[in-house]
Amino acid sequence: MKNFKKLFGVNKPIIGMIHVEALPGTPNYKGSVKRIVSKALEEAAIYSNAGIDSIAIENMHDVPYLNNSVGPEITSLMSIIAYEIKNRTNLPVGIQILAGANKEAFAAAHSAGIDFIRAEGFVFAHVADEGIIESNAGEILRYRKMIGAENILVFTDIKKKHSSHSITSDITIEETAHAAEFFISDGLIVTGTATGKEADPNEITSVKKTSKLPVIIGSGVTLQNVDKYLPICDAMIIGSYFKKNGNWKNTVDEDRIKTFMRKVSSLR
Repeated sequence: MKNFKKLFGVNKPIIGMIHVEALPGTPNYKGSVKRIVSKALEEAAIYSNAGIDSIAIENMHDVPYLNNSVGPEITSLMSIIAYEIKNRTNLPVGIQILAGANKEAFAAAHSAGIDFIRAEGFVFAHVADEGIIESNAGEILRYRKMIGAENILVFTDIKKKHSSHSITSDITIEETAHAAEFFISDGLIVTGTATGKEADPNEITSVKKTSKLPVIIGSGVTLQNVDKYLPICDAMIIGSYFKKNGNWKNTVDEDRIKTFMRKVSSLR
């Protein structure tokens, strides 16, 4: 928790998500790297001007996702985007590379000089759209140590969205949280069942009681329900709600962000 508070420097930080446009080699790539970088920087500026506490980037437009690894064309461009955002906003910046490409996320984060990664599959295997995601805490934390990136925090999804957890149905979310803490996670992310879906408040409260780690809500927060969630978590990652019409595929909406941040400021 000490490193978490030192990184964000604000109580209950709000992390705004940038879904970068489809990257080179993926089916939806439009053929312009400069456009991808420019669009991400435009959204970062909007977030910064609207008073966001932190920014995270993710390659969500790269559907269909690879399983547990991506090519250098993805890692390198995500690193460039992250570097530019960090350099221009000086906010805490994080990265997630789908799907489960956590070593690549650490590499990009280290090269870009950013602050945290979001990792899926940290503890316990699950079945996702891409197939079986094996647990990888041991591998990626050794990799973090090897490249000298120990200053980069790793926030880990537990019982994550878009996944089947039947193979671990006898393991509760509380037990998963305990395992992630034991395996040296820096923060726990609790989500709903899919992008934009609300997380279960009872699960959040229970995980908070179970673990000493920061608990981050990873989906489904809106202006209408933030007063319900803010008291029971340590941070929020918000993507869909900050986009035009609340659709993650759209560009960010500055008025939505400003209105949301004003409400958060009044609550915290």
